[in-house]
Amino acid sequence: MIAVSRAKRSSGEADETPSDETLTDRAYRAIEEQIVTLQLAPGAVISEAMLSERLKIGRTPIREAIQRLARERLMVIMPRRGIMVSEVNIQTQLRLLEVRRELERLIARNAAKRATAEERAEFAAIASGMEKAGRKNDETVFMRLDREFNLLGLQAARNEFAAGAMVLMQGLSRRFWYIHYKEAADLPLAARLHADIARAIAAADRDASGAASDRLMDYIEAFTRGTLSSG
Repeated sequence: MIAVSRAKRSSGEADETPSDETLTDRAYRAIEEQIVTLQLAPGAVISEAMLSERLKIGRTPIREAIQRLARERLMVIMPRRGIMVSEVNIQTQLRLLEVRRELERLIARNAAKRATAEERAEFAAIASGMEKAGRKNDETVFMRLDREFNLLGLQAARNEFAAGAMVLMQGLSRRFWYIHYKEAADLPLAARLHADIARAIAAADRDASGAASDRLMDYIEAFTRGTLSSG
């Protein structure tokens, strides 16, 4: 995973499609985005043929992408009945957060310890960008920087097992945020909490990174529980 350059970030340029991306990768990325942004709604029953036609990608890459999305619990494969986009369940989300809290702390502390000088500069730039997005309440920039922050954290932590576990949870977490953030989220606070982690990693402060990660997860858990009363 390679972080987006600071020049591209500051210009607001969108991520380019990786030159080595396979058709399966392309299918996965497209379907995952449509699930997370609710273009494929929770509970919708779909088929390989429908997705193949919709994305103009062959059935084999579509099938392989669906298998990956099923492992990430974004899809449910129902033999002889089709494929269903998984439902959103707050109790499932809270159980996910129990695991995510421990992993996020581990990743933040390891990134603070193992990041290169170039990666620390990237974290410092992300912190500044997050604070700016928070002040402007700019959800588009925040979500772009959040994705970059997550990828850079996994890269800098240099633990493939933690990275593999986090990848399995990212889609579910992003979809839940996308559904509820407008009614329940405090975007300026979320941006500031992310910036605190990024700045602590940039400073190579493991304890501060772990504590900042816990504060972010406290907020995310409160946000998740808050959706019960706002729904």
